[in-house]
Amino acid sequence: MKRNPIILVVVAVAISAMLFFAVRRAHRKGANAPVASVGKLAPDFTLKTLDGKTVSLSDYRGKAVLVNFWATWCGPCNIEMPWLVDLHKKYAAQGFEILGVSMDDVDPKDIAKFAQDKKVDYPILIGQDSVGDAYGGIPFLPGNFYIDRSGKIVEKGFGLIGKPEIEENIQKILASTPNPQNAGN
Repeated sequence: MKRNPIILVVVAVAISAMLFFAVRRAHRKGANAPVASVGKLAPDFTLKTLDGKTVSLSDYRGKAVLVNFWATWCGPCNIEMPWLVDLHKKYAAQGFEILGVSMDDVDPKDIAKFAQDKKVDYPILIGQDSVGDAYGGIPFLPGNFYIDRSGKIVEKGFGLIGKPEIEENIQKILASTPNPQNAGN
């Protein structure tokens, strides 16, 4: 049986990228921080968009939000990103938003070009290690946190999963109703 060399290269690059990222995170201070837990309020953050605007997660309270940690060099992120664009278009009118948090160590102009080439239509934020730490260190990319309309984490996952699983998680957070008691948290 002959193996497709392109698939082998993609798998090797993806595994190498995940290992590099995991080792890098493990050596940093705070890598043992508690992981953001399902059922708890998502840690709030404030980051800059690619065009310099300031965005906070709390700005999206009342919406169903997917916080997607990714990087331009991440093979699985490159596979997932077109799915996210499609799902964003499909569910945005129902109150769904994606915040793409780039964990790249490159010039924001390179990130912007990458996002433009991928036709990303949701906000891309310039990530900071402190935000990744608040979410538990993000052991693998992509790292997805599905946050309901009250700001609670409903699901989370690391690494590539299928588009149907992503869509199922989006439908879960869309089905939530805002909890006024969490409005200030």
